[in-house]
Amino acid sequence: MKKAFRIKDNKEFQHVFKKGKSFANRQLVIYYLQKPDQGHFRIGLSVGKKIGNAVTRNRIKRYLRQAFHELDKKVYTNYDIVIIARQPTKEMDFHHIKKSLVHLLSKERLLKKYN
Repeated sequence: MKKAFRIKDNKEFQHVFKKGKSFANRQLVIYYLQKPDQGHFRIGLSVGKKIGNAVTRNRIKRYLRQAFHELDKKVYTNYDIVIIARQPTKEMDFHHIKKSLVHLLSKERLLKKYN
């Protein structure tokens, strides 16, 4: 994922947490904040140490990045989106994580019509 599409700075994460809206299901929590002056969406990923070792956490982040890569044209622009993985994601494969992500994004209308 290109640098322009990532949220890495702690201040930016905290800004989205404080000013943004949140929505969750059993597997993922999404915080999002609209940024009208931004030409594309940006994502930040958070997978806590309680979920597993580094290999497990990196696998979950890799799956989430790939899901966003596949949904690239369908996600509305000018949003900062922070995704926090919950415990059940440890057991999930890519397709289940993507399905859970699509469910959350479409519920909050951050996703254009998904086929």
